[in-house]
Amino acid sequence: MPGLVVFGRRWAIGSDDFVLPGAFELFVRLVWWIGILVLYTVHKGQFSCPGGGLLHSYLLVLIILLASIICALSALVYISMQGTISNPGPRKSLPKVLYTRLLLYFPEFIWAILGAVWVSDSSVHCEKTVINAIIWTVIASWVIIIFTIVGVVIVFDPLGGKKTFYLTDGVSRNLESSQSGQLLYNVKSTATRVWEQRIRLLCCCIVQDDDHRVAFTSIAELFRNYFSDTDLVPSDIAAGLILLHQEQDKMESCPKEPEEVLCHSPSSVVNDNLDVELENAAHYMLFAAAAYGWPYYIYTNPFTALCKLKGDCCGNRPTDSDITGSDRHNFHFGSILKITGLQYRDFIHISFHNKIYEIPFFVALDHKKEAIVVAVRGTLSFEDILTDLSADCEDLTLEDVLENGFVHKGITQAATYIYRKLINDGILNQAFTIAPEYKLVIVGHSLGGGTASILAIMLRNSFPTLKCYAFSPPGGLLSKSLADYTKHFIVSIIVGKDLVARLSMPNMEDLKRRIVRIVANCNRPKYQILLRGCWYEVFGGDPDDFPTELDGRNQNALSQPLLAEESLMVHRSPSYSTLADESPLNSPPQYPHLYLPGKIIHIVEESSSRRLCSSDTKYMARWSNETVFSSILISPKMITDHMPDVVLKALNSLSQEHGVCLSC
Repeated sequence: MPGLVVFGRRWAIGSDDFVLPGAFELFVRLVWWIGILVLYTVHKGQFSCPGGGLLHSYLLVLIILLASIICALSALVYISMQGTISNPGPRKSLPKVLYTRLLLYFPEFIWAILGAVWVSDSSVHCEKTVINAIIWTVIASWVIIIFTIVGVVIVFDPLGGKKTFYLTDGVSRNLESSQSGQLLYNVKSTATRVWEQRIRLLCCCIVQDDDHRVAFTSIAELFRNYFSDTDLVPSDIAAGLILLHQEQDKMESCPKEPEEVLCHSPSSVVNDNLDVELENAAHYMLFAAAAYGWPYYIYTNPFTALCKLKGDCCGNRPTDSDITGSDRHNFHFGSILKITGLQYRDFIHISFHNKIYEIPFFVALDHKKEAIVVAVRGTLSFEDILTDLSADCEDLTLEDVLENGFVHKGITQAATYIYRKLINDGILNQAFTIAPEYKLVIVGHSLGGGTASILAIMLRNSFPTLKCYAFSPPGGLLSKSLADYTKHFIVSIIVGKDLVARLSMPNMEDLKRRIVRIVANCNRPKYQILLRGCWYEVFGGDPDDFPTELDGRNQNALSQPLLAEESLMVHRSPSYSTLADESPLNSPPQYPHLYLPGKIIHIVEESSSRRLCSSDTKYMARWSNETVFSSILISPKMITDHMPDVVLKALNSLSQEHGVCLSC
C-alpha cells in the first residue's frame, strides 16, 4: 500500500510485494546461471560439432543475460524489502528497477525463440548433454515468461488509469466544480461497470434474466462503494488480517471468548429453559441440514453415501409428495429421507426450484415433536450467492405489526417467494388439514436461517404460536425494532467466531478501518508480517509483538483511508465525506445497523483435545445479545464454525450432555 504506479496507471500490487516472488525467481535464476556456467566451462573446447559455433554464442550471451537479470532481481528484491506498508518512501526508486527488469524480458524472449529453433534444427549433432541443457533452458525461459504474463493479468487494475489521474490531480481540484463532479461521476460509473462485468463473468454458467441484471448492478455498486475509498492491495488485506488475528489472540488472556461479555440477559430470556431450546435446536438442525440435499449427505458420509443413495434413490419418484424442480435420480429427496429419518408420506411439499431470490425448501410432518416443519435451504449455488449479496435495505411492511423496519433486500425477496408458495398455493392449509393439532416450526441454516426468520415474521399474524430456529443466520438481517419483536418466537444459534453471523455493511466498514489502522502503524515490512503470520497460523506459538506507531498519532487522521502514494491517511475520498469523524470505528450512516433475529444462543468451545485420528471438543452454550456480534473476529475457524455439520455436532454434543445431567 499504496498500489504501485507504473506506465502511467495504478496496479493491484504494492511496491513491497516483490520480495517473495522476486526471491523465488532469484533462486531459480542463480541455480540456472550456475548450471549454464558449469556447462559452458566443461564443454568450452568441444564446440566443433555441426552447429557448435552458434551454440557457443548462444551459451555465452545466455550467461551474460542471466547475470544481468540476477543483478536486476537482486536490486528489485532489496529495494522492495525497504520501508513499511504505509511508508513507501524508501522504495521510490523501485519503478526504475522494475522498468529495467521488464526490458530484459525482450532479449530473453528472443533468446528463447533462438534456442527453440536451434534445438529443433536436425542438422545439429552436438553432445546430447548439451542439447538437453539447451532444451531445459528454453523450457525454463518460456515457463517464466508465461508466469510473468499471467501475473501481469492478475495485478492489472481496469481502473488504474482513472485512479491515477484522480489521485494525482485530486488534491488541487475543487470538488464542487462541474469538471471535478463529472470526473468523479465517470470514475464511479467505470468502477460499477467493471465490477458488474466481473460478476457476470463469475456467473456466466447461469441463465440471466432481468432479475439477474438488476442484482448484478446492485451488487456492483455495493462493491464499488466499499473499495472506492482505500488504496489497499490484496497483500495489504492479508497482512492486516494476520495482524488483527494476532492482536485478538494477545487479548485472550483468559479462557473466555474475547468478544463475550458477562452474560446477563433480559428477564424474559433468563426465565426460558436453555436446555430445552438446545434439545429442540439439535432436533430441528437435522431438517435445516437436510435441506441441502445430496451435497451435505455426501460431505458428511463420503465413503458410504453414494452406495446408499444409489440403492435407495433409483426407483420411481414418490407420488404422495408434491415435488417441484429438478432432482435427477431422486438424490436430493433420498438424502433428505436419510438425514431426517422421515417416511415418504411425511412430506407435504418439496421444492428444488432455484433462481435468484427463489431458494429451495420443503414442508414435512414431524411426528416426534408434533410439528409442521418448513425447512429452507442455505447457500449452495451462484443464484444463492447473488441473493446473499443483494444487501441493500428495504422496508418490511406488514399489517398489525408496529415494529416494522429495515430488512435485507435479497433475503426478504426470497422469504416473500416462499410465503406466496405456502399461502397462495395452499401448502400450509394442506398440512394443517392433515395434522390440525400440530404447531408450525420454520428452520434454516445460513441464508436459509435468514429467510426462515423473515418468513416467520410474515406468518406470525396468521400463526401466533409458530416457532423459528435460525442456525448461523447472516448478521445484517433486521433493524433493531424488528430484532426485538422477533425475540418472542425466533431463536438464533451461533457457533464460535462464525463470520456470517457477524457480516453486515457496518461491520465490514469497521473491519476495513481496523485493517487500515493496524497496517498503517506497523513498523515491520510486509514480507516479515506475511512470513511470520503464515508460520503462526500453521504451527502456532505466541503471537508476534509487532512494534507500532499508534502512540502519539492523531486518531482522527488514522480513520481516513489512503488515497495518495505519499501518505496513508492524508487525502480524503469524496465518498467518505459523509462519515462521522468523532470515532474512527463509527459506521457510515448510509449503512443502517442490522442485527441478528430473535434470542441468541452462542455456543463456544470450552476445551478441545486432539487425538491421532479424531478430536474431542467440549462446548458451552449461553444466552447472548446482538452487541456481541458487532465486530468481525479473525480466526482460522471463522469459516468452519459456520458449516452445518459443525453446528449440528456442537448441538448434539450439548444436547447429550444436558440429557445425561437430567437423567442423573
